[in-house]
Formats: sequence, structure tokens, C-alpha cells
Amino acid sequence: MSENGHIGRRGFAMLGMAALAAPAIARARQPDEITEHQRKLYEAARARNEQATWYVAHYNSETAEALGRAFDEAFPGVKANVVRTTAQVAFQRLSQDLRARVQNCDVFSSTDVGHYIRLKEDGRFEKYVPENIQHVIPSLRDIDKDGYYHTTSIGTVLINFNTNRVSREEAPVKWTDLLDPKWENRVTVGHPAFSGYVGTWVVTMRKLYGWDFFKRLERNRPQIGRSINDTVTMLNAGERWVGAGPGATTLRSASRGNPLAVNYPEDGTVLMISPTAIMKGTRNPNAARLFVEFLLSKRSCEIQAENFSEIVRSDVPSFPGARDLATVKIIRPTDEEIERGIPEVRELWRDTFGV
Repeated sequence: MSENGHIGRRGFAMLGMAALAAPAIARARQPDEITEHQRKLYEAARARNEQATWYVAHYNSETAEALGRAFDEAFPGVKANVVRTTAQVAFQRLSQDLRARVQNCDVFSSTDVGHYIRLKEDGRFEKYVPENIQHVIPSLRDIDKDGYYHTTSIGTVLINFNTNRVSREEAPVKWTDLLDPKWENRVTVGHPAFSGYVGTWVVTMRKLYGWDFFKRLERNRPQIGRSINDTVTMLNAGERWVGAGPGATTLRSASRGNPLAVNYPEDGTVLMISPTAIMKGTRNPNAARLFVEFLLSKRSCEIQAENFSEIVRSDVPSFPGARDLATVKIIRPTDEEIERGIPEVRELWRDTFGV
């Protein structure tokens, strides 16, 4: 992927059964026509009373819960237990489980690619290549060449703003515009120690502009939340006027009548690639594999689009208000830069902002 290239939705611009189901499956609301392999996973999981516990940071709570409910409806008798937190909290919880040798998590979905590199090196993942990976935009496949984790979600970090406070003409159009003194006490951001989205954005800004970007941002006294979604809450409340926020959550909130809008920055919209993996030693292997298949299904992507999340398949229309990524300048650090950079910027952040 080119650091400064354009990405298309259908080809990602080169960043890219008839029913075989058993009667119980046929009565369920299937994500799409399931294959023989998926049918066998379902039957085995149901016969063994398996449940898939999902640690997830990809989506806001409402979207994560909607996906969990849809899985339950599609596969009666095999439940998805949704545990939604920020990326770093999810990783801390998982790390505590591993130290205690407690197998709570079956499927792990984080917004911090560095988590996967470390956990894979430690032998914590089960190798599984889902059938539905064939339907994923080609450039998003094979993020792990060995098949231990896969892209199940993508997202954007861009400039969001309160339209009651800031006109479209006045709104920042570049990341560096947030450094203008006129935004003093009016900027909101998340925290890289909690959010993988924020961590990746901070790594990207440091790569583009050096740490001086954040020293200058500090002079504007930004309001700092935890999750990147906190920027939406702060803008809605009118506590702050502009932010570095999530495209999906902002446009979703705007669709409900809130005074929000976004700009895709001229110096680059940050693309988030968020993987999913199955934990090694899971007591629910069939349910876990079935759940990963579901996350990549057409039905899952439809739910994500309905909830204003970017999607990984080209056969599902995007959500209202989102620009075609083929028309947007996209930037993203490499996986290695993210793995190395997020721990570094957390310390720099504390030194600069004191939190």
C-alpha cells in the first residue's frame, strides 16, 4: 500500500448453496447462504453447547452488540458474548487472562495491529483461514501471511466538527489546522494509551510532522478523552468545536440529527486496519471459527454499514455520508511502525500533556 496513494472501495484501487443447511439452520436468519464447512461448524458448536466470547474494540458498543445479536439470530443455540472496550483495555484484560491461565476470550478483535504481532510471536493464536476471506477486498487479505489473524474491520480517522459552532468554510481542512491558536480550548482528541485508533493517529502525525506537532497542539489545551469516540460526545455537547475523530461514529451521530460534520484532511485520512484472531486453546473452537466467518459475511457487513462502519467487502454499499475512498488521500503507518510506535508515543504523550 502506498503511504500517499488512493484506495478504491471495489478494488481498493489495488490497495488494492443453494441450501445445504439442516432444518434448524434453514429457519434461522442466515447471514447469507452458508457453506458445507460453516454448516458443520454450526452443528458441532450447537451439539457441544459452545459460545464465543468476543473481546472487541473495533466498533462502538451499539454496533458490537448489534453484530452479537445478529450472530445469535443466525445460529440459534450458539451465542456470542460481546465484551466491548477500548483497544488497550481489551489487551490488558486479555493479558491478565493469559497470565492467570484463564480462557475467557475466544475471539480477539483489536484496533492495534501491534497486539497481533506480539501475541502471534508468543504463540497465542490458533491458525485459521476463514472461507469468507475470499470475499474481502483483495488488498485487505493476507495481512498475516501465515494466516493467524485477518482484517475484519476498517475505519478512518479524520477531522470532525460541531456545525453549530463552526461553519464548513471555517472548519479545519488539514491536520496542521488544528494547531491554529484560534482553536485554543476548542479541540478534542482521544488518548493513545487507551485507543488503538488514537495511537495509530498519533504515530501517523509524528511520522508526518514530528513530535513538535503535539507540542504545538498542547498549547491549544485540547480536551482529552479515552476512546476516539469520546470526541463525538464532546462535540455533541458543545464542549469542544473541532477534533480528530472517527468517521463512522461521527457520521452516525450526524444522521440522528446531531450538529456534526467531517472533513477528509487534505494531508491524509488515516486508515485503520483492524484484525481478528482466534485464541489458541479455546474451549469453543467451532463457535469461534463460525463467528469469524460471520464477521466476514455479507450480513455482517450490511449491519456494519447500517451502523455507519466502513466495511471490508466490495459487494455491500457504504454508509450515507462517507466518501468513496478512491477520492481520498489515505495515509497509514506500516504494521512495524505501529507496533514500535504506539508504546513510544504513549510515553511522549504523558510527558507533553501530563495525562
